[in-house]
Amino acid sequence: MIKSKYEVAFKTLSKRPVFSTAEGRELGIPARMLAYFCSKGQIERVARGIYRTKDVDFDCDFEWEDLALTALSIPNGVICLISALYYYGLTDEIMREFWIAVPHSTTSPSRGNAHIVRMRNVILGKTIINIGNQKLKIFDRERTIVDAFRYLDKEIALKALQAYLKTNKDTKPDIDKLLKYAKKLRVNLTSYISAFTI
Repeated sequence: MIKSKYEVAFKTLSKRPVFSTAEGRELGIPARMLAYFCSKGQIERVARGIYRTKDVDFDCDFEWEDLALTALSIPNGVICLISALYYYGLTDEIMREFWIAVPHSTTSPSRGNAHIVRMRNVILGKTIINIGNQKLKIFDRERTIVDAFRYLDKEIALKALQAYLKTNKDTKPDIDKLLKYAKKLRVNLTSYISAFTI
């Protein structure tokens, strides 16, 4: 742990998974000291102006830790598209970067490993999941399918829809909800659903 006059401030920050330069400044830690502690390996720079303390425990599978860290570093972000499809097991696409939706009215934050998508409606279908001991915002399965048709390659979207419509004991498709979202977001899925459910 950091031994300095900033120790108490860092103890407060270490309760958060990530913190910003502004949050550090509020607790009396100047930006130059964050850079110093970073160079000494006592904190880690996640992205420009975003840090985490070394002793933060995500208590989750290694596979999901980087996604959780990226999502948490974007306060108004929602996990979407390829990342959400991957989380729900609706794609065989490899998650090469983390897809995060932000409100259209905001500036897209810069994250080296993230694909930021500005969307007009980030409330519809937003839900909370737990990855380890962290709560993350993600679009539900139905919203993710509709967005796949809006933003991704049609082949990826069709495969995701097909996977979604396969009923199993854990995940039953909610076609009414899917069509409601599709109508709200102006996507016509009726013919595709008919083709896969005949």
